[in-house]
Amino acid sequence: MTAYGLSKSRLMDGLQCPKLLWVRVHEPERIIYGADTERIFAMGHQVGAVAQSLHPGGVLIGGAERGRLTSADLRAALDETRDLLAGSSDDLALFEATFEHDGVLVRTDLFFREHGDCRFTEVKASTAVKDHHARDAAIQTWVLRECGVPIARVSLSHIDNTFVYAGDGDYAGLFVDEDISVAVDELTPLVPGWVGRAREILGGEMPPVPVGRQCRDPYVCPLLDWCRACDGDVHVGYLPGGARLVEQLQEEGFTRLRDVPAGRLTGDLQVRVWQATVGGRPRVDPAISAELRAIGYPRYYFDFETINFAVPVWAGTRPWQQLPTQFSCHVEDADGRLEHVVFLDVSGEPPMRACAEALLEALGEGGGGGSVGGGGPVLVYHAPFEATILRQLAERFPDLAGRLQAVVDRIVDLLPIVKRNYYHPDMRGSWSLKAVLPTVAPDLDYGDLDEVQDGVLAQVAYEEAIAPGTSADRRETIRRNLLRYCERDTLAMVRMVEYFQ
Repeated sequence: MTAYGLSKSRLMDGLQCPKLLWVRVHEPERIIYGADTERIFAMGHQVGAVAQSLHPGGVLIGGAERGRLTSADLRAALDETRDLLAGSSDDLALFEATFEHDGVLVRTDLFFREHGDCRFTEVKASTAVKDHHARDAAIQTWVLRECGVPIARVSLSHIDNTFVYAGDGDYAGLFVDEDISVAVDELTPLVPGWVGRAREILGGEMPPVPVGRQCRDPYVCPLLDWCRACDGDVHVGYLPGGARLVEQLQEEGFTRLRDVPAGRLTGDLQVRVWQATVGGRPRVDPAISAELRAIGYPRYYFDFETINFAVPVWAGTRPWQQLPTQFSCHVEDADGRLEHVVFLDVSGEPPMRACAEALLEALGEGGGGGSVGGGGPVLVYHAPFEATILRQLAERFPDLAGRLQAVVDRIVDLLPIVKRNYYHPDMRGSWSLKAVLPTVAPDLDYGDLDEVQDGVLAQVAYEEAIAPGTSADRRETIRRNLLRYCERDTLAMVRMVEYFQ
C-alpha cells in the first residue's frame, strides 16, 4: 500500500470531517471512543455474524473478525480473496472479501459470485438505509471494479425492527435487503476525487475545521469534546439549539461563549446559558421552589435500566427493543422518611414480567394497595423514556395493562421543570441528570461507583452478567454494582428536589 494507506473507514472519516481523518492518521491517540460507541461496534460484529450464518457454505476470509487483523493478516486476506476468485468459475459466497486498489483497502461484508455475476451486500445494524450507506458502498464498488471484479448489483441488508424472535437461534427474517445499486452507481465516479482529497488532507497540516453540523452527522465525532475544549473556557458549541447558530457565531469570530455580545442570542435557554457563563454564577428562577412543593406525597422517585439487543436473545422480543431489566424507587413520605425498593434479575431469563409485577407493587398499583403506599406521584427524569417502557410492558402483558397505564398517568417529569428554571455554568449546555447533579449535590459523585457509572456501562455490565460463561462470583459483583448505580439515579432526584425546594 502507498504512503497514507487508506481504508473505507478512513475515507468515510474524511467525508465527515477532514480534521477527523487527519487526527486518525497522525495523532490516533486522540481518538477515544465512549462505552456507547464501543457497544455499537460490538453489536455490529454480532449482526455481521448472524448475517453470515444465514448463508451456509460461505468462506470467512482471514478467519478473523473485521478490525482484528494485522497488516500481515490483511496481506494474507488479499491473497486469499484473489486466489479464491481466480481458482475456479464456480459460485462463491465470501465473508470479509478483501480488495485493494491504489492504496485503498476495503472488506466487503457479503460477496457473492453466482452464474458468473458478482454482487455484494453491505450489512448494517441500523433499521433503515441512510445516505452515508451509499457512500460507504460506492467506495467498495470503485475498488472492486478497479480490481477487475464486475460488480453488477449492490445491496444493503439492514435490521427489520418489526422482526419478532421466535427463539432457538432462528434469525431468518431478521434482515431486510434493499437494492442500492442506482445510488451507488451515481456516487462511484466521485470516489477518485475523495481519495485525492484525503491524500491532500493527510499531506498537510491539521485542517482548522470549526465545530458544526459535521460533528454529529452521520455519527457523533469522537473528537467533539476535544474540538470544544477552548483552552478550558466554554465553547459556543455547547450552546443548546441548532448547529447553524454555532456555525454563524464562529463565522462572526466568536469561539468562546463569554465573548458573544449581549443581545446576540435570543432564545430563552441560550440567553440563560450565556448569562450564567458570563456571570460565572448559576441562574435559578425562584418559581421552581413552589412548583416542586406543589407535588404531593408520597413521592415515588423512579428509574428504569434497560437492555436493547440488535440481535434479540429472548423469544417474543424485537431488535433494538428497550427491555427493562432493573429499577430503583425511592419512596418519600411527607415527613421526609425515605424507603428504597429495587428490582434486578441477572439470571439470563427474560426479566420483563417479573419487573412489571415488582414495579406495580413498589408503586402502589399491585392490586392490594402496595407494600409502600399508593396513589402518589411517580417522579422521573425524562418521562418519555419511562412512559414508553411502561406502555410496552402493558402491550406485552395485557392482564397488567390497566395498572401499568395508571402508573403512566401518575408520572411527573422533573427534567422540564429543571430546564425551565435552572442553569449552572458547569453544566456545559446539558440538563442531563449527570450534568445537573454535581452542581446541586457534589457529594453524590458517579465517579465513586465501581465499573457502572452510566447507563451504557450498565448495559455492558448486564450483558456480561447474563453471559453463560460468567462465574457466579463475577455475576454477584456485577449485580451489586448495578444496584448501586441505579440507586444513585433515584437518590440523585431526591437530593435535587430537596435542593430546589
